[in-house]
Amino acid sequence: MRNFLTRALFGLIFVVVLVTGIVIHPISFFVIFLGITLLASYEFYKLIQKHDCVPQITTGLIGAALLFTSCFVYKYFNNSSLFALFVPSLVVIPIFEMYRKKENPFGNIAYTFMGILYIALPFSLLNFLAFPFQDNEFHWEILMGVFVLIWANDTGAYLVGINLGKHRLFERISPKKSWEGSIGGAIITIAIAYLISLYTKDLTTIEWIITGAIVVAFGSMGDLVESLLKRSINIKDSGTIIPGHGGLLDRFDALLLVSPMIFVFLQVINEFFR
Repeated sequence: MRNFLTRALFGLIFVVVLVTGIVIHPISFFVIFLGITLLASYEFYKLIQKHDCVPQITTGLIGAALLFTSCFVYKYFNNSSLFALFVPSLVVIPIFEMYRKKENPFGNIAYTFMGILYIALPFSLLNFLAFPFQDNEFHWEILMGVFVLIWANDTGAYLVGINLGKHRLFERISPKKSWEGSIGGAIITIAIAYLISLYTKDLTTIEWIITGAIVVAFGSMGDLVESLLKRSINIKDSGTIIPGHGGLLDRFDALLLVSPMIFVFLQVINEFFR
């Protein structure tokens, strides 16, 4: 009972902080998600250290911060000058490695780059979800809608799977996930996407349903990819930053693949349908 209350309390705090950061103002969105980007990147690098590699944590975090900030400044202030700082932060990674005298230097370089690509880039692309159109307006409803769809997919898959799940989806990586849960989560997510379309006009009904389908397909893959990472280093949770819930990567695993694909979808909408 105590574990349940701890999980519920910190889950509520997590959601309140996230929602507040999204809906209040673009600057609150920037502060909250820059912090999440850095914490999630640090969590990733600490996990990789358990895999007998020594990534450049400080350099990786600087690159992550510059990438997220550059994307925000580009979309909010229409200024791309910060990208001129982000690019050198990538160039120096292999240069620094020459002076570190660590074992497996190219593994260290690769994992440092991977932290930026796998963690920082998807979070940075949230800026393009929040400012998706040429009007330069902060469309927090789209960003909030994506998170609601991710939560709907996760919750629906869990509830249906725990009650009806019999056929394993990907037993080698995640023994508890089932086809029944995935299908149930998909149905619930598409239904929620339709309901969201009734209350927001940022996207059409068809566009929201396609967004829901992207969440279903790539959210599940994102969960499995993070499970693969944890299984490869023999851990259960990515961290302990959220009591009762594990680490930030455990909470944002679906987003890491969903965000880039919805970014692509919104670019297609902008190019051909706006």
